[in-house]
Amino acid sequence: MEIFTLLESLEDLVENSKKVPLSDKCIVEQSEVLELIKEIRLKLPDELKQAKWVQEERERILAEAKKEADDVVKEAENRIISMIDEHEITKKAYEQKNEIMSVANENARQITQGAREYADGILKSLSSSLESVLKEIDQNRKELK
Repeated sequence: MEIFTLLESLEDLVENSKKVPLSDKCIVEQSEVLELIKEIRLKLPDELKQAKWVQEERERILAEAKKEADDVVKEAENRIISMIDEHEITKKAYEQKNEIMSVANENARQITQGAREYADGILKSLSSSLESVLKEIDQNRKELK
């Protein structure tokens, strides 16, 4: 990731800067530090865009699952209507409808759960990465002060 490279550059800049005698302070080029911080800020929105994409993808998957379930339900209803004249066939149609509904609902539930787990994993990873970056930035700012 480019952010980590930029943070390493910032860290190197601070570590390799001239030291103030008899203190733990250092002298750094303000313009270099500000430029690196600016570049870091420019790189952060890419991770945020990725999180937004994950959310949109999750919603798309859920919508697809709902449409698929609706299609299965409509198909079952159409089958029932065509078989309504004969009692035995009607009885079997109701059983099939219930089975199809059950399978469709289970599929929709599994797809929804999978999409949520996927989105949660991506967001958790992103959150962890961003926390790490923010901690490094805070530490570097403390060191700069």
